Amino acid sequence: MKALLPFFRLWRRQFWLLSLGVVLALLTLLASIGLLTLSGWFLAASSLAGAAGLTTFNYMLPAAGVRGAAIVRTASRYFERLVSHDATFRVLRFLRVHTFSALLPLAPAGLMRFRQGELLNRFVADVDTLDHLYLRIISPLISAVIVTLVVALGLGYLDLKLGLLVGSIMLLTLCLLPLLFYRLGQPGGHAISVLRGVWRDRLTGWLQAQAELQIFGMAALWRQRLDETEEQWQQAQRRQTTLAACSQALLTIITGACVVSVLWLAAAGVGDHAQPGALLALVVFCTLAAFEALGPLATAFLHLSQVTRAAERITDIIEQPPAVRFPENSSVLTAASIDLQAVTFSYPGSAQPAVDAVDLHLRAGEKVALLGYTGCGKSTLLNLLTRAWDPQQGTILLSGIPLQNWSEAALRATLTVVTQRVHLFNQTLRENLQVACASASDDSMIDALRQTGLEKLLLDPHGLDAWLGEGGRDLSGGERRRLGIARALLHNGPIWLLDEPTEGLDAETEKQILALLQRLSRDKTVIMVTHRLQGLQHMDRICLMAEGRIVEQGSHLELLSKASHYRAFHQPFTL
Repeated sequence: MKALLPFFRLWRRQFWLLSLGVVLALLTLLASIGLLTLSGWFLAASSLAGAAGLTTFNYMLPAAGVRGAAIVRTASRYFERLVSHDATFRVLRFLRVHTFSALLPLAPAGLMRFRQGELLNRFVADVDTLDHLYLRIISPLISAVIVTLVVALGLGYLDLKLGLLVGSIMLLTLCLLPLLFYRLGQPGGHAISVLRGVWRDRLTGWLQAQAELQIFGMAALWRQRLDETEEQWQQAQRRQTTLAACSQALLTIITGACVVSVLWLAAAGVGDHAQPGALLALVVFCTLAAFEALGPLATAFLHLSQVTRAAERITDIIEQPPAVRFPENSSVLTAASIDLQAVTFSYPGSAQPAVDAVDLHLRAGEKVALLGYTGCGKSTLLNLLTRAWDPQQGTILLSGIPLQNWSEAALRATLTVVTQRVHLFNQTLRENLQVACASASDDSMIDALRQTGLEKLLLDPHGLDAWLGEGGRDLSGGERRRLGIARALLHNGPIWLLDEPTEGLDAETEKQILALLQRLSRDKTVIMVTHRLQGLQHMDRICLMAEGRIVEQGSHLELLSKASHYRAFHQPFTL
């Protein structure tokens, strides 16, 4: 239950709307009780008055009261739904933004232990579950408490014994029934939350791995595991549904027992009326209607365990301290040198350091290639430069300023990163380019496309508004890399970090991409991570990495002129 406290504070952001929703829900319940109570009394009194009552019994006033209660109930229920759901959606909107804002600083270190499907489930399903907190728990609980007091006082005004009897039974039901079924439903609620996440995670994995599963004949086995998880999830839902039915059955029994008790007491007289007459119908129908206010509570508290579990799962993510913290302000430079001094970094749980005591200095405008086999620490160095991680030992300086002293905005403006996998958003060409620079003009985007050889994308009748994502134009691998370089041009930071920019491309396309990068990054400080040898002769320096260390460095000709690791690395490709 403690996990819900931070989320109660979120609901206070819409306090007035939520309070109005509670008032309207209460008005709906009271109008419903008044309608049934007045209708029962009116019919009973009319039958007792008979034809003789045409001249003595006031038919018009009760009839108007019945119609008025019906109108109030209808109108208040409509506006209660409107106000309550509007306030709930406003809170959920803020909660999504708040959750996502808390997730961003955690990437990647704080999110490594979560699978993508699990993160998606927490961000979508668990946040959605929190709407039960107000709609199914807070609002019904407050309304039921007030209705109990109003009914007890109303019946107590007519007959103290009846008021005490109905009020006591309703209050005990209100205290014991939700608590009982909360306890009974707690295991099932937790199971539903966990199994829902497991099922969605497995579904995501099954969909993403369809090609491999079909190739290796494992699709049926994975589908069976998915079906087994779904069956367990459905069994947990069935148990909760059974408990909900039991709670309603128990409430019906309590209601019946209370009505019988009221009927027995009222038969001897109601207040000062020794012959209860139509008042008997009034107190009976009032009791029946009053217990309808307790109906949602037993099942609502079955949802409380799911809500609590959802809150715990969201809190588990958003309350993690970020592994990397940025200062508020720092300046943006137009030219930058890079210094790495005895930098050492190990991934969590790894026995071997990914980067081990690396020293590297780049002058402003210098071009350096980091060469080495997969797993030697090249990409890790880029991650350290972008502050995805911080080194455990050593210092990284940009233009003589420690990396930890750079604000995130300044660091992102200084670094331009071209990844080996360029992500294409399901949006237009313009929006895909504006990822790199939101304020980029149409002319600058068109110029970037022309410089990177993508001017044919502009031949589409829609131009920059042409759709590039799913259902739009399918770009080849080379075109995607060129799009990434076009983004780099628009971003225009003084330092370019290139992570395997030609990985997976054919030899001719690789030459074109490398020539393009060489031309466009002429005045930039460049670090290019690669395990291929194409184009290295154009780099100012080549650093060969192995087991997290720089084992040698120099120009292409210098390293080839002596018996070096680079020469041995290069030899098989020159035969």
